[in-house]
Amino acid sequence: QWLQALACGVPASVDMNPVLLKPQADNGSQVVVHGRVTATATARDYQRLKPALMEAVMASFARLAARADLVLVEGAGSPAEINLRAGDIANMGFATRAGVPVVLVGDIDRGGVIAAIVGTHTVLPPADRALVAGFLINKFRGDASLFDEGVAAITRFTGWRSFGVLPWLDAARRLPAEDSVALERLSRAQGREAGLTVAVPVLGRIANFDDLDPLAAEPGVRLVYLRGGDRLPADAALVVLAGSKSTIADLAELRANGWEDDIRRHVARGGRVIGICGGYQMLGRAISDPDGVEGPLRQAEGLGLLDIETVLTGEKVVRNVAAVPAHGGPAIAGYEIHMGRTAGPDCARPMLLIDGRPDGAVSADGRVAGCYLHGLFGSDAWRARLLAGLGADAAGGAHRAQVEAALDQLADHVERHLDVDALLAAAREIAAPAQSDLAASQSG
Repeated sequence: QWLQALACGVPASVDMNPVLLKPQADNGSQVVVHGRVTATATARDYQRLKPALMEAVMASFARLAARADLVLVEGAGSPAEINLRAGDIANMGFATRAGVPVVLVGDIDRGGVIAAIVGTHTVLPPADRALVAGFLINKFRGDASLFDEGVAAITRFTGWRSFGVLPWLDAARRLPAEDSVALERLSRAQGREAGLTVAVPVLGRIANFDDLDPLAAEPGVRLVYLRGGDRLPADAALVVLAGSKSTIADLAELRANGWEDDIRRHVARGGRVIGICGGYQMLGRAISDPDGVEGPLRQAEGLGLLDIETVLTGEKVVRNVAAVPAHGGPAIAGYEIHMGRTAGPDCARPMLLIDGRPDGAVSADGRVAGCYLHGLFGSDAWRARLLAGLGADAAGGAHRAQVEAALDQLADHVERHLDVDALLAAAREIAAPAQSDLAASQSG
């Protein structure tokens, strides 16, 4: 959402992802609507909730459509999941309810793209099929003209028009990944082969891991992702505990992998640790979950590297914020998205001031710190100061500028290879009646 908002030049909003499923340890997922937890549901329970959730989706769409000339709605999963079509709120169910055109995007890098698109046409019911304005092919490697016959075949079988073939773009690698599936494709070491080593334990419910992208892109930094069976590198200068969708479960996994002892030895030899959000909570003495927000386990002992305790609550904090280091320094823009309340003696040494209020904690020796601010490493000036203090040879890459440059390259790439005018015309043609329907529903 942050990246999409940045690309559009608008503030991020919960309306960009009105219904979010947050996996829990063992008992399904939290259903988060407009940034607030409304239920805990298994996969089967969630199917029954969908009709009611559609109203929240439509309300978000109405608000976005009222203040934007164009709203791009990204489907989740596939329009061909006809086994889940009843009550669908994220693909063709939404499209038919809102009356918006659909563009089918085929990822040719996965293989079988002709069969996938033609097969989708075959299984879609007529009402859904009528909303498909056309298709485009994404991530084509090599000479795109070699796929001309493929495009013609898809059109012949489906009757759908082609909006173009988008060649592979290496610059897209510099954009934050959408979800943790991308972690499976990351090599264990990101960045340079040599340099300051920063280690990140990869836990099963890791969240907001794009917090780490600025470190991976930083000259002179070697970012190492630890998987089960890996040991913490002895030369690590910094360990980062990232956010988590289920802090207590990830803490148990961290221990099972033997990383608790590794981190303690790392601190004992002078290494630094920074925890963000769920990682910050793990650093404390205890985590309590009296209401079972994350699952049946109500209490867990933390790593004890910070003299703090966290109580997980049902109220979710979701907000964009501005921060500065507690003892002065460059400004940091980021966001909070968490459900915990943390307190304890080490909070008397806050890591940050967020909108003027203390946030986070720092150990007495200064080696361990944590906070609730996502986007912490995105501040070029703050990151440069941190890395210089750790002994990095060079620090201060302009990460935000690199992301902006990659977005500009992607926009130019799309404009050059796709029929953007036809895409916009399709949006105006089919979406116009939907806007009237939206206005009527709002007035009603």
